[in-house]
Amino acid sequence: MPAPLYIILNAGSGHAETELQRTTIEDLLTAAGREFELAVVDQAAELGDIARHMAARACQSGGVLVAAGGDGTINTVARQAVESGCQFGVLPQGTFNYFGRTHSIPEDLGEAVRALLTARVEPVQVGLVNERVFLVNASIGLYPTLLEEREIDKKQYGRSRLVAMLSALKTVLGSYRHLHIHVELDGKTRTLRTPTLFVGNNRLQMEQVGFAPLAERIDDGKLAALAPQPVGKFGMLALLARGALGRLSEAPNLHAFGLTRMTVKQRGLVGRRRMKVAIDGEVTQLDAPLVFRVLEGQLLLLKPAPDMAQADREDMALAS
Repeated sequence: MPAPLYIILNAGSGHAETELQRTTIEDLLTAAGREFELAVVDQAAELGDIARHMAARACQSGGVLVAAGGDGTINTVARQAVESGCQFGVLPQGTFNYFGRTHSIPEDLGEAVRALLTARVEPVQVGLVNERVFLVNASIGLYPTLLEEREIDKKQYGRSRLVAMLSALKTVLGSYRHLHIHVELDGKTRTLRTPTLFVGNNRLQMEQVGFAPLAERIDDGKLAALAPQPVGKFGMLALLARGALGRLSEAPNLHAFGLTRMTVKQRGLVGRRRMKVAIDGEVTQLDAPLVFRVLEGQLLLLKPAPDMAQADREDMALAS
C-alpha cells in the first residue's frame, strides 16, 4: 500500500491562490485514491512547529513529509525530515525553485502532484551551517542584505524574477560593508576581505552562473564557495552581469573552491557573537564562528520516475 502523504502548504501567496493550490492537491490525491493529510500554514512563525508535528505523524505511520512552497518553506520542512529520518517530497511553488528544478520536479503544481504519486526515493546531499540545514545555499555579508531588500520590494511590487533582479541592482548600488573574515579550510587558515561569502549546495544554481566545475564538486559530495574581492559598486554590477550571463567563472579576483567542512570567523567581532546568515532565501542570526559542512547521511527525497524527469527536461529545453 502506498505511503500516506503529510503535506504542508505555505499560504504566503495570498488567500485566493492558496485556495486554488489546496483544492488542486486535494482533488488530484483524492482521485488517485492516495491517503493524505494537508496542513495549510497561514502564519510564517507557525511553519516550524507544524512541520515538526507533521514529521512525527509521518514517522509514526511510515508516511512521507511533503513541503509545498518556495525554497525557504522547503528548507524548514526538510530540516524536520532530516531530523526524523522520514521520506521527503516537494511541490515547488516559489520564485526560483532551485531545489525542485535541480531534481527534475515540475514547477506546475498539478504535474508535481502527479509526479509525487510515482516518485522513487533517492538520497540527496544536505549542507549544514552551525547545524542548520541548507539545500540550496547559505551566505553572509551582502547577500543576506540583498535578500532582505528583495522581500521588501516583493511585498510592494509583487513576486517575480524581474522584481528580484531590479531589487538586487538597487542593493548593490547602495551602501554596504565588506567582511574581513578568517577561513579555516583543510587545516589551513586564510584571511579574506570580501563583500559576501556564498556557499552553494545546488548544482543548477552554480551551472547557471557559469561555474560548471564547482557544480561537479557538489555532485562529488562537496559544497561550493564563492567570495569576490572588494571591487566597488561598478565592479559588483559587472559581477552580477557575468552571473546573469552564466560567465561568473571569467570574473577576475574571485575566490572559488570546494569544501566538505569550513570554519568562518569574522575579524573584529567584539561584543557581537552572532552573524547574519541567509539560508535558502531566509535570513537569520547564528552564533559565531560559523561552521559549514556536508551532512553525514542524506535527505531521503522522492524524485520523479526517470521517464517523467526526462520529459520534464525536454519541456524545459523547448521552453528555452
